[in-house]
Amino acid sequence: MNSKRYQSSSAMVGWPAAPVNALGTFLLGILLALVLILSAQPAAAKSTPDSFANLAEKLLPSVVNISSTQVVNRGQERGPDIPQAPPGSPFGDMFRDFFDRNQQGAPRRATSLGSGFIIDPTGLVVTNNHVIDGADQITVTLSDDTQLKAELLGRDPKTDLALLRVETDRELPFVPWGESAAARVGDWVVAIGNPFGLGGTVTAGIISARQRDIRQGPYDSFLQTDASINRGNSGGPMFNINGEVIGVNTAIFSPTGGSVGVGFAIPSSIASRVIDQLRDFGQTRRGWLGVRIQSVTDEIAESIGLEGGARGALVSSVTQDGPAEKSGISAGDVILTFDGKPVASMRELPRIVAETDIGKSVPVDVWRNERLMTVGVKIGELKEEVPILASAGPNGNAIEPEEAAIDDIGITVTSITDQMRTQFTLPEDLRGVVITGVEADSAAAEKSLRPGDVIVEVSQEEVSTPGQIAEKIREARDADRSSILLKINRNGDRRFVAVRIKKS
Repeated sequence: MNSKRYQSSSAMVGWPAAPVNALGTFLLGILLALVLILSAQPAAAKSTPDSFANLAEKLLPSVVNISSTQVVNRGQERGPDIPQAPPGSPFGDMFRDFFDRNQQGAPRRATSLGSGFIIDPTGLVVTNNHVIDGADQITVTLSDDTQLKAELLGRDPKTDLALLRVETDRELPFVPWGESAAARVGDWVVAIGNPFGLGGTVTAGIISARQRDIRQGPYDSFLQTDASINRGNSGGPMFNINGEVIGVNTAIFSPTGGSVGVGFAIPSSIASRVIDQLRDFGQTRRGWLGVRIQSVTDEIAESIGLEGGARGALVSSVTQDGPAEKSGISAGDVILTFDGKPVASMRELPRIVAETDIGKSVPVDVWRNERLMTVGVKIGELKEEVPILASAGPNGNAIEPEEAAIDDIGITVTSITDQMRTQFTLPEDLRGVVITGVEADSAAAEKSLRPGDVIVEVSQEEVSTPGQIAEKIREARDADRSSILLKINRNGDRRFVAVRIKKS
């Protein structure tokens, strides 16, 4: 009875055969469309790991503790003056004996602790330069508490990296470099090190930011993480979740000295290259362009008609006989790309050049005279002892005084004479126009110009008289520009300054 009723009900509400097939096809189409849409979405971030235990167990044996010892001679330390007892006093000898024992005793041993990691089974260990700097003895402690004496193969203070070697009769566990360039903000990372001398300690977090410049060196481009990093973590590795080293933990930001979740690591893209050079040559070999550069401000960009706004690196001077000078790059050029890599800001150029192979010929796009041009440069090798020389001005005789007030920017100037050279201690070969006065609250005062500064160029052309400056300002007004570009020499240091022109 129930069965019949069910059949009857089915017959009453049933669909004809053809409509049922059409509906099924329609629903299947919707399902397939949803699958395609979901598969086309950007890859979702990996879910939070249930545990880092397996990863930590695998990586811990490759991370080492490093202790460095420096012997300090007490006799070389400045101590308190010896009190003078009255002549003939019985305490005189006692004072002298006491201070002799304390100031000229056995040498003191100063010890610092840090971290490192093994990158080769033969015993190559990476750490920070500041962990071993000045050390007379370096000891590496493995995860099984084996202590090995370490030899310093090379170090690079500019990136704060060092490479050690330990002698061992067995292959050591090691870890590979990863691609820091592929790491994204928000990716999981694991830090392992020796915080406060406690030994192998594992912390986890995410990448908080990339390409951080913390003013620690000329090639700063740190990864920032919120994984706990403390004193003693220096030189330890930062791993991605694949167990690859993508950074070398180096610095922390902390008002208290402890972790506040702002740590910095040298990215593997920089560290691996430096370590390879330390291993092969015992020192770093960096590309060299031979320029002194400064930032391009909005005012400078406007004054030289730079398209696209403030960007690139402004060449303030070139080194005599350097690669830049030989290629035709000159002061006033703005370097926009180097070897196909865009130069978004001044700070990026030194790192890009340093990473370029020595002897390689590369294209460099520069902005000059309101147009883009490309020059070819053959990269030289950076020598630490090579001085950065400013380009010399043209030779010529001193010009008679011609003082004038340049009200448009708020300065008083005069041609350089022997009297001016004496008054402001100007070198004999310096040519230009010397500033003798600066109006308060003027555009020049805003840019910190001061008496004794020498204007050597205006709008990237050399000047030697006040009249030439006035003419250049007039031309800038006619071109509807609100600022003028000056090249200033102050005590031998040359740099460009964009000064706002007073509205007429």
